[in-house]
Amino acid sequence: MPTFRTSRKPSSQASQATQAPVHYRIEAADPHARLFTVTLTVAHPQEQQELSLPVWIPGSYLVREFSKNLQRLSAQQGRRVPLLQLDKHRWRATCRTDRPLVLTYEVCAYDSSVRTAWLDASRGFFNGTSVCLRVHGQEDAPHALEVASTAATAHWSVATGLTPQSIDKRGFGVYAASHYDELVDCPVEMGTFWSGQFTACGVAHRFVVAGAAPSFDGKRLLADTQKICETAIRFWHGKGKPPIKNYLFMLNAVHDGYGGLEHRNSTALICGRRDLPRTGEARASDGYTTLLGLISHEYFHTWNVKRLRPAEFFRYDYSQENYTQLLWFFEGFTSYYDDLLLRRAGLIDDATYLKLLAKATNQVLQTPGRSLQTVAQASFDAWVKYYRQDENTPNATVSYYTKGSLVALCLDLHLRQHGKATLDDVMRGLWSRCKAGPMSEADLLTVLEELTGRSYATEIAQWVHSTDELPLAALLAAHGVTLKPDTAQLAQRLGIRVAENHSVQIKTVLRGSAAEQAGFAAGDEWLGLRVKNQAWRISKLDDVAFYAGPQTQLVAVVARDGRLLELPLTLPAAVPPGSVAQGKSRRQPAPDTVNLTTTDTAAASRWLAGAA
Repeated sequence: MPTFRTSRKPSSQASQATQAPVHYRIEAADPHARLFTVTLTVAHPQEQQELSLPVWIPGSYLVREFSKNLQRLSAQQGRRVPLLQLDKHRWRATCRTDRPLVLTYEVCAYDSSVRTAWLDASRGFFNGTSVCLRVHGQEDAPHALEVASTAATAHWSVATGLTPQSIDKRGFGVYAASHYDELVDCPVEMGTFWSGQFTACGVAHRFVVAGAAPSFDGKRLLADTQKICETAIRFWHGKGKPPIKNYLFMLNAVHDGYGGLEHRNSTALICGRRDLPRTGEARASDGYTTLLGLISHEYFHTWNVKRLRPAEFFRYDYSQENYTQLLWFFEGFTSYYDDLLLRRAGLIDDATYLKLLAKATNQVLQTPGRSLQTVAQASFDAWVKYYRQDENTPNATVSYYTKGSLVALCLDLHLRQHGKATLDDVMRGLWSRCKAGPMSEADLLTVLEELTGRSYATEIAQWVHSTDELPLAALLAAHGVTLKPDTAQLAQRLGIRVAENHSVQIKTVLRGSAAEQAGFAAGDEWLGLRVKNQAWRISKLDDVAFYAGPQTQLVAVVARDGRLLELPLTLPAAVPPGSVAQGKSRRQPAPDTVNLTTTDTAAASRWLAGAA
């Protein structure tokens, strides 16, 4: 098995630390106070040296104001150097140019997500965007990151995708980055984590897991992840070489959580620890299948967004929002392939894949915002809508993840139906055309026309730049899969999304729904109902159908702002089974809940197995 990284005896702090023009020393100085201490040395500063901390992290499209966690910033050149704060995240040091500028500061690390920084007595984690001030004018110079050991971290280890320069056997020491972009695109995991390694297509991979229970089956996780990585590498390169020399998975297992963030040769993941594979259990749980899909998704991003990326992301601007209309492609198409590659890797069967696809389809169908906003517009508005979700989000926007994945599905099935290419060919064609770099929608259209001999401008305009319904039923039917209406759950029939805890808390009221017509509002607490001459207390939504029985007319009793309100409510009937209506002239509304069944096993298998 190839060695993931080389360990060497660390040299003295100063000698190699000062070799890089920009050097950061980070230590977990006070885990109980959640404080990282950072020392930044700029070997050759400008007379008016500007510094700033990013306001966002690539891959997560929200201004997060990381500078709110920075404190006690000071600068020295043998003596104190004056610092002028220019705005919320920028400072200017007036200094000499003939000697190093040394800045010290603290970063409060209390966010357990994959996007920022975390520190307590058992674990540390940080992204460079949260802790590393950017030295303006020297972004393209070599950078060094020194992760220093302290008394509090005496039994910890370190894992990062950065290139080791001088580290000890636990990973503490100096790491090198070619430039600032690379530095902040390689997060650091610290703690007493589990660690395992495997090789995929000649590339060394490492997987570290923090917070796992004793039942955790690490061997299975490694074996399954290896299959995913090998499938992805062969998808993009066949027998060729991938663009990475090594790769690191960092997984934080928590009581309740889910998410991931892609990086150039690593990914940071969060899952519920009950979703990890367990020793002695052969069957994969739904939670573990979801985790494998997350692993597949973030790994696919190694190609699709980290290298092949929107033209607007040619160079990240860390000071403000970076807009693009292409997230439907980079997140949506990645979402299409994440579960599909699980099927091709043999980790799920056809039935499981179709179940996952039906779930994604229903998520889109049950989002009224899809009739207001195109998936291209949703991509552009991610900064203010998708990443700032509230009670009205489903009514105002559509997910570029889920609808984007359905656009990819439609494109793949349409290409396969006409027999000249597949979406696999398109992805590899874009990789070649764009030289694994920035791309535009025009590049996609060009590759499609080159592969098929005809323009796909009409399809992209309809599926991406309009709110028309996607031709899912017809395209699936052509590949041996039938899309049929299914009986909706009561929450969907009513048009509400709820939380249940001794009562029913209304979180969202969907546009045009029965609940909206009755006067429900987000924030209401649904306490009970009256049916004819009887009143009933409810503690969960299922109680509504139980007490209503065959009656469709009832009065909902809700609490709002300290008042009790009575709302006349008509319970909608379940959508009867039948064929899916298509087009704007349909006589009845299209169903918002569907299932997928295989009618031609051979045709479906050709598509799902990736056969041309």
